[in-house]
Amino acid sequence: METTQVNVAELNVGQTIADNIFANTQFPIIYKDTKVTYEHLHILNVFNIKSIPVYQQLSGKSKATDAVESHSIQLAEKVASFEKSYANAIQQFKKEFFNWESGAKIDMTKIRGMAIPLIEQVLENRSYIFDLNSYSNPQDYLYHHCIATGLIASIMAQKLGYEKGICIQMAIAGTLADSGMAKIPARIRDKTSKLTAHEFAEIRQHPVHSYVMVKDLGALKGEMKKAIFQHHERLNGSGYPKGIKSEDISIFSQIIAVADVYHAMTSERLYSEKKATFQVIEMIKESEFGKFDIKVVNALIAIVAELPIGTRVELSNKERAEVMFINKYAPTRPLVKITSTGEIIDLATVRSFYISRVITKADD
Repeated sequence: METTQVNVAELNVGQTIADNIFANTQFPIIYKDTKVTYEHLHILNVFNIKSIPVYQQLSGKSKATDAVESHSIQLAEKVASFEKSYANAIQQFKKEFFNWESGAKIDMTKIRGMAIPLIEQVLENRSYIFDLNSYSNPQDYLYHHCIATGLIASIMAQKLGYEKGICIQMAIAGTLADSGMAKIPARIRDKTSKLTAHEFAEIRQHPVHSYVMVKDLGALKGEMKKAIFQHHERLNGSGYPKGIKSEDISIFSQIIAVADVYHAMTSERLYSEKKATFQVIEMIKESEFGKFDIKVVNALIAIVAELPIGTRVELSNKERAEVMFINKYAPTRPLVKITSTGEIIDLATVRSFYISRVITKADD
């Protein structure tokens, strides 16, 4: 197949690269036979690569710069649409939660109506989950946590290979996992000081309350109801409400559990400050080892940490950077290029700081 050298400024999305592309790196930044995406256009510009070889028959006429600009506008519009849908869902969920406090039953038609539009968008584009913790606030944390846990659980199920119907069921189950908190007195669940033993025992009963609230819902599969009941159980037996161990804990409860912990730790709560996204990923993988199914943890890591080349991030030292290369053995610590200086740093060897957040908005 014949090849031709093409200026990067004239490169089109969809063209196929005819050779490995290096940039003073041990491994190629883009491999031979890769079809060009918007991410590749960006990384070629970041590394100041002026031209590359491509296969001739896939050449096009439009300018890459025009394509990137158009793509950016589309992304901005989609993010705005998601934010609006998410804000509406929070307000609707809050009303439903107040109804549950008064003894009302769960209305699955309303829950599905508010959740499914968000689920559809998240399953199509996982980057929406990077901003979920920034939407939250300490006063309304619980409502945000329910919606966010469901969305994260759905995309984890997708990553684990489950079909779309199960992913939607996981989202609903994750959203309703803490519905039983409506049965816990507000003075306990909103308390900012240390809980007494009695108060903590009350909190530990919320999965039981949640199960009672969902057990008669015909639209929710039995295995999802079980997952709701078990979402605070841990493989080593340290969880609640039963303290059961690995062989008795379902994979679906583990998905909700990991989604629950991830969102909780990355969000600001009345009684706890939020931690950096990648710091939490490392904590779940290392300090919480033995509590969670490693397949489920790896699914979360793949979703959150395996970032596309060119992704903008903020480091824990407040520097802005761009992802240059992902080390599959340390996906939470990629090779990054500091925006202000152009310095390239391998976070796998420089352990004094880490990625604190992913920057998803063009004006951020």
